[in-house]
Amino acid sequence: MGLWDKLRGELIDIIEWLDETRDTMVWRFPRYENEIKYGAKLVVRESQVAAFINEGRLADVFYPGTYTLETRNLPVLATLRGWKYGFSSPFKAEVYFVSTRVFTGQKWGTKNPIMLRDPEFGPVRLRAFGTYGIRVADAPAFLRQFAGTDGRFTVADLGDQLRDMVVARFADILGESRIPVLDLASNYDELGKFVAQRIGPDFAAFGLEIVAFVVENISLPPEVEKALDKRTSMGIIGNLQAYTQYQAAEAMEKAAGNPSGGMAAAGLGAGLGYAMAGQISQSMQGQQAGPPPLPATPAYYAAINNQQAGPFDLSGMQEKVRAGQITRQTLVWKQGMAGWAPAGSVAELAGMFAPEPPPLPKTT
Repeated sequence: MGLWDKLRGELIDIIEWLDETRDTMVWRFPRYENEIKYGAKLVVRESQVAAFINEGRLADVFYPGTYTLETRNLPVLATLRGWKYGFSSPFKAEVYFVSTRVFTGQKWGTKNPIMLRDPEFGPVRLRAFGTYGIRVADAPAFLRQFAGTDGRFTVADLGDQLRDMVVARFADILGESRIPVLDLASNYDELGKFVAQRIGPDFAAFGLEIVAFVVENISLPPEVEKALDKRTSMGIIGNLQAYTQYQAAEAMEKAAGNPSGGMAAAGLGAGLGYAMAGQISQSMQGQQAGPPPLPATPAYYAAINNQQAGPFDLSGMQEKVRAGQITRQTLVWKQGMAGWAPAGSVAELAGMFAPEPPPLPKTT
């Protein structure tokens, strides 16, 4: 550094950070040989924290506000440097500014498929991706874990490490949830909140806080998705025979409307016509295959020896009449009758009994 830079550094008495980036998390204030004048002004803006480092050790931390650097507001640094009675000359210390704003849009995704057992499809492989947001919640802890000696530390420097933590925790939670594959889409929001809650302690150990976790998509392998599409198509088609007839009719209409087809179009139309006719004939044959079902025979119950017996069809009732177990006076009932009635009064049964002789003529 030249003489002018040295002199300009000694004249500067305001220590501040005007952040013009969107990804810087830690920035070290530049100063020739890290010399800071006694009584310098320290300006810490909102969403910033300033920390003094002395010989690699974290000293005093300042939160948003304007400060005049003196012994009384640098107690830790004064102790480390052995200032018992104050000081008035420049002193050496590194000043780090930490951004505490929220860094959104951090992407995560599975490098390899997650193996799961689904209750409907069996073993499946899933891929997932989404975004999350973070902020520095504990500046001293963050500086101890990540900052090191870098003059500038960005979100990209944390990308791989945080992403691996997120994916590992997400895979564990997804396996424990046992949510069926077809129901995952309706649980993205719940999964995101649960992952953010479970991963919070892991981030807190590094002085970070996860403020948003979004699951954008969970997908099956392409070949499985194709098979699932075919299964869905079959469910939508429903009646395959009706669908085939509709396709044939559509093909016939297109062939008839293509005058440039010549004999080929005519032949195709004829062929489709025969096919259509065959399908209609098969359909009609399928509808008229076999005679209609026989009518149901009535079932009668009879009061034999003061006990309900049956049910008997007409042939069974005839046998009971021949055996003398059922007479004209025997009470019978079938479905549709208002109540029990003598068998001789039922039209279907009256013919089973021998005709009664007419009454004897009166003698004079």
